Amino acid sequence: MIDVNLEVLVVAAETVAAGVTDSGDRGPSAARLHDSVLRPLRQLMHDRGTPAAAPLRLRGVHRGDGPRPDWQPEEDRLWQLARMATELSAHDPAPEPSEAAAALQDLALAGADASTAAERIAELEALQVGLEPGITASPNGPYLVTDARTITNWLGEPIPVRPQMSLCRCGGSAIKPICDGTHVSNGFSDAKDPDRVPDRRDSYVGHQVTILDNRGLCQHSGLCTDRLSTVFRVGEAPFAAPSGGRMDEIIRAVRDCPSGALSYALDGIEARAGTDHHHTRPPAIEVTKDGPYRVTGAVALMGPDRTEVRRNAGASLEHYALCRCGHSQNKPFCSGMHYYVEFRDPVADAGHDPTIFEWIGGLPALLRMTRLFYEKHVPQDPLLAPLFANMAADHPERVATWLGEVFGGLQHYSQGYGGYTRMISQHVGKGITEAQRTRWVELVQLSAREAGLANDAEFRSAFGSYIEWGSRLAVENSQVNAHPPERMPMPHWDWNTAAGPPGSRISALAPVEEAEHGEVMLPAPGEPPSFGKHIKPLFRATDQRSMSFAFDLWSLDDVSRHGDAILTRLRAGTMPCDGPWP
Repeated sequence: MIDVNLEVLVVAAETVAAGVTDSGDRGPSAARLHDSVLRPLRQLMHDRGTPAAAPLRLRGVHRGDGPRPDWQPEEDRLWQLARMATELSAHDPAPEPSEAAAALQDLALAGADASTAAERIAELEALQVGLEPGITASPNGPYLVTDARTITNWLGEPIPVRPQMSLCRCGGSAIKPICDGTHVSNGFSDAKDPDRVPDRRDSYVGHQVTILDNRGLCQHSGLCTDRLSTVFRVGEAPFAAPSGGRMDEIIRAVRDCPSGALSYALDGIEARAGTDHHHTRPPAIEVTKDGPYRVTGAVALMGPDRTEVRRNAGASLEHYALCRCGHSQNKPFCSGMHYYVEFRDPVADAGHDPTIFEWIGGLPALLRMTRLFYEKHVPQDPLLAPLFANMAADHPERVATWLGEVFGGLQHYSQGYGGYTRMISQHVGKGITEAQRTRWVELVQLSAREAGLANDAEFRSAFGSYIEWGSRLAVENSQVNAHPPERMPMPHWDWNTAAGPPGSRISALAPVEEAEHGEVMLPAPGEPPSFGKHIKPLFRATDQRSMSFAFDLWSLDDVSRHGDAILTRLRAGTMPCDGPWP
């Protein structure tokens, strides 16, 4: 354990800041040391009337006119500070040590390799093991996140997590979503607006269900009004008309409300447990595009004294939306002001053309679509309901993850579920009919529209082409006489993708004998290899056709030019696509 106090940490941080140099890889670490480490710690010393400590020598670090020749590398000195700050934050309940620890952990881990980072994270977790996991809204400062397990961006892609993190809520950080101390210079205040929408819970009684709503908590995401406008009505009074839609659709809209403003009651009894997904969602934070943090999984939200933040009447404890633009009228909760102040995240690459995955809206959008499809449309369809009657509970998540990888997202399906081979196994022996395929395509397209996926012609063309192509393969692979190729790579769709010419893919319904290998003739000892005699016969007509859209396996020039790539795929067992050669 590290025996450290506030004064010692400040002196050590001042010493390191005096000699540290800016790093292009991590950003200006000297500025972060001053703005996110020294500033909050000095403020805490001032508030407590603590006198400055005397100069000291600490683990090879000295306070003087400049760096000594035997100083440790910058990364090691930052790591020492991170350990010290983490130890202090674990024993000092004030938010300032946690803010300093978050910045130092980020700086110390950013430059470390994967193995070193994992070791350091384990040590930091051990140092702060006594801290309660959750989010602390510091006064006029950032959200201090302790022991976060999952933080994703708006596409569902993971953001690196640290045991202690400091997330921007003033809207001004240059390294969003991480805080860089800008809240001090831009005058951010965490006060609620006295003219905010009143904290009042309303009840709207219908024939089957009663809708409970608090407009004072709404973040105005539009997830209810855009998708079920006959029930949730913009600019009309009353706001909710529960008899305007089916009960299952209303419950689905209530469950999707990111702010927790909506709930429902059956026979006069509120079904908050059904609304809150208590048993299905692990703790997670989503950094939405140009909008709030969406928190799910019952993550504790605490004030500076580490007691629970007061919620509006009827608010969910399982999911809520936190302001990220700095202008909410109901801080720390989002009130939709990011729309009016035109809050924007930095654009990483202005010249980057979005992938289909990005254009869709990433994994969250695909999940909305697949859940609508499997929860709403499949159960009521006589053709599809029997086909999916025994599907696993996480089937919508698996399909969304598959589609995400197909359209250019991360390789979550390949790494988490088993890739192409896993997907094929879900179709073998199902005997899918053409009528079922046609209905599947029709309802997936409908679910995409209902989920709010892009509706431009280019996207619909790309999306529709894959849905048609993939569903036809599913029918083929599901027949009783099918022999699906074993080692096909994951399909990848982009704006220019085509499935290839007819015959370029080995058919699962091709006679088995077509896939058998002929006699292979190898060069005799001392005989130089011949393309025509030894190389060309290795590739069957099926192999040649399957690659003809890219190059000709029976051409010496083409094979020479692509030899390295061909050899890599042969060694991986992905060429030919019907399994590795003997």
